[in-house]
Amino acid sequence: MKTYNYDVLVIGAGPGGSSAARFAARKGLKVLLIEKRPDIGSPVRCGEGISKNWLPEVEIEPQKLWIANEVEGARIYPPDEKTFIKLSAAKAGNEVGYIIERDKFDKYLAALAAREGAEIWVKSPAISLIKDKDGKVIGAKVRKMGEIVEVMAKIIIGADGFESQVGRWAKINTMVKDRDIVSCIEYRMVGIDLNKDFTDFYLGSCAPGGYVWVFPKGKDEANVGIGVALNKLKNPGEVKKYLDDFIEKHPGLKKGQIINLITGAVSTCQMPQSIVTDNVMLVGDSARLIDPITGGGISNACISGKIAAEAAYESIKSGNSSKEFLKEHYEKKVREKFERKNLRNWFAKEKLSMLSDETLNKLVDAISEVELTSISVKSLLDAVQKKYPELVKEFEDLL
Repeated sequence: MKTYNYDVLVIGAGPGGSSAARFAARKGLKVLLIEKRPDIGSPVRCGEGISKNWLPEVEIEPQKLWIANEVEGARIYPPDEKTFIKLSAAKAGNEVGYIIERDKFDKYLAALAAREGAEIWVKSPAISLIKDKDGKVIGAKVRKMGEIVEVMAKIIIGADGFESQVGRWAKINTMVKDRDIVSCIEYRMVGIDLNKDFTDFYLGSCAPGGYVWVFPKGKDEANVGIGVALNKLKNPGEVKKYLDDFIEKHPGLKKGQIINLITGAVSTCQMPQSIVTDNVMLVGDSARLIDPITGGGISNACISGKIAAEAAYESIKSGNSSKEFLKEHYEKKVREKFERKNLRNWFAKEKLSMLSDETLNKLVDAISEVELTSISVKSLLDAVQKKYPELVKEFEDLL
């Protein structure tokens, strides 16, 4: 069996993996980035919306190549759709700003990694981790274009997404409860009526525990999708029925044609107790770094990938790749960056999932009438207090 040696092995060439490989290679480390599919970025399993404000942090320059549409903001509709909350792109969360072509975006990030010096293997899934006699991970067995080889590395970065096997193999507990998994289906539709300047979100019983989205990719084209909490589903195929029923009730969507269909799942949980072990770090979706409210994870993946690359450099320079070292230099920084917002949004997601359609209608009605200078629980409750004071008691626990 052939054996290859690297400083860093990154498993998974999504945004988190490519970012980790890019910044680790820039530090002068010998980096291998592997992707199980023959085509990086395909098949697309994403709503394809991203915000803009985080791009400079990971040195990503917006490119016409992967931007399908730029939006002004978001509109959030309650069940009765009589009014809506309008938010600017800067305030609307992780999925509003650019609507991208995700396959092209992922390839662009992989190309940035390659240009920094990272080696890339496609059609090369990791099939197991290699451990030493003490049980520490020291590499991975990889099926490189059909041939099984050994890749030895000082640091392994798991960037293999929602269904991460690296975390499981390394015995890092990232299990997710049904209530924190959202089952999704999305159509790419053409010939529909829409406002291409806004991404639209629909709350309530049309999507229990989640929401319906319409992300415009052009003047008559959009990603129209739905996420429903797994614990709200009773039968197979129910998610599709929810989406089909929603489209049936909206003539501007019903008149269109479906040219693509994707399915998948998203975790909307709190951060796991740990995202590292000896020699191993998890980034992005594999570390459950997804916004529990929006389900958006691209920005968090890229940022955590960069932090992991910096930790890998410090680890290799110091000759210390212990769990304790990686916890201090990677996990601690990730928690400082994401954990507080993640926890707050998880509580908000839990609260939203329990609200009746009637309450959601009143909530959106009250908030839609005020100019929101900032988005906070307090500013939202102040707006509700003025119009529906009886509702405020329902939200006191969020304070």
